[in-house]
Amino acid sequence: MTGSLKLFMVLLGCKPAGRNIEQHDIFFGIGENIQDLVPEIIASWPEADGKIHLDGWRQIMQCDGYDVTIILKSAMNETQLAPKLFFINLGGYKIGEFEEFHYKMIVAAIDKGVAIQQAKRTAFYRHTGYAGASSHVDDKYGIDVDDMYDITDILSPQVKDKYTILLTPANTVKADSIQLGYMKLEKL
Repeated sequence: MTGSLKLFMVLLGCKPAGRNIEQHDIFFGIGENIQDLVPEIIASWPEADGKIHLDGWRQIMQCDGYDVTIILKSAMNETQLAPKLFFINLGGYKIGEFEEFHYKMIVAAIDKGVAIQQAKRTAFYRHTGYAGASSHVDDKYGIDVDDMYDITDILSPQVKDKYTILLTPANTVKADSIQLGYMKLEKL
């Protein structure tokens, strides 16, 4: 890869053998464009037997007032205390709805505790739950996240070994463009 590297968040869809409804997963990858990620996407979900499609994707350019840049891991100054990107998947319920609803968010924070505090301020957390089916409270953080990861930890091993995500204060505001809809891998 020789051009400008970017961080992508991808919503994968598939109906693996033996499942009754479509399954979903979130994939994070680094490349010059979304097409660069196709081999890694296929390798990330072997049970899908190559029958994966995209239901959405976005290039993560900014988060919480920070620009997102991809750099070689060897160029990272390990002594600096910089925020990290966290992926949080909150779960919650609504009265009369036979569904667990999810809110997927990306947060820039120094650590998981600070990231959790940001998640607790979302409208989703405050309004998705009721007595007997709360918005997932646990003992450690006061909120149950179905999933929470430092994004660098869930990149593929070959990408994680080579690159890192650098967050620097943003001078201008940029909005991530979100692409939604059913997209076959071979048509990207």
